Amino acid sequence: MLHPISPLEGEIPDRAEGGAINSMPSTSSRPRLIFTGTLFFLTLVFVSLGTWQIQRLFWKLDLIARVDARVHAAPTPPPSDWANITADRDEYRHVTATGTFDHEKEVLVQAVTERGAGFWVVSPLRQDNRTTILINRGFVPADRREAASRADGETAGTIQVTGLLRITEPGGAFLRSNDPNGGRWYSRDVAAIATAKGLTNIAPYFIDADATPNPGGLPVGGLTVVQFRNTHLVYAITWYAMALMSAGAAVFVYRRRSA
Repeated sequence: MLHPISPLEGEIPDRAEGGAINSMPSTSSRPRLIFTGTLFFLTLVFVSLGTWQIQRLFWKLDLIARVDARVHAAPTPPPSDWANITADRDEYRHVTATGTFDHEKEVLVQAVTERGAGFWVVSPLRQDNRTTILINRGFVPADRREAASRADGETAGTIQVTGLLRITEPGGAFLRSNDPNGGRWYSRDVAAIATAKGLTNIAPYFIDADATPNPGGLPVGGLTVVQFRNTHLVYAITWYAMALMSAGAAVFVYRRRSA
């Protein structure tokens, strides 16, 4: 004689309303589903970051091309529309200014160059239109910092200066702040130098003089370093590689769950 099997003696599959078998995942599989979803989410994040780096790469290449064109263009008068000067549009522009140096108000800014440690000699150039532009005349070693030790280079009279337009460097250098009262300068901060030296009607930028020799050989100009760090391609490859690894891990975990 056959006897019916009670629920306590066997397993009866769960059925949803209407008799269909309930296929909801068990509680034990939920952490694996969450982990798989997280991996897929990270894949999307890494792909987005890689794509952003590619966009930055093309922006940087365009910037380098534009700056290179400015540096090698024929020199033009320095811009007079001071309110609209921007680094993106104007820095490293090839310019020529004419005026008279005010050597009494020059400042020395600490510098490290291909010639070693020393100072930039930054002097006001007074133009005929009553405006003033700070000129980074070039580099001098520490033992020639005193103007008297390079008197031949203290040119008098009207002079023409050709070089590259540079944007002001406010504040100072890394972990070093400018000390106008003590005469210690670590960056070419146009506004601070103007205030310290009582200069008025001054351009918001300065000019790095080119390599045209100065009498006596000092200061040495033409030491501007035009170089841009460009590691965006390396970062893009890194992010895309991480996206590939995340996607591979997600597929692996998902297949193990389905097996």
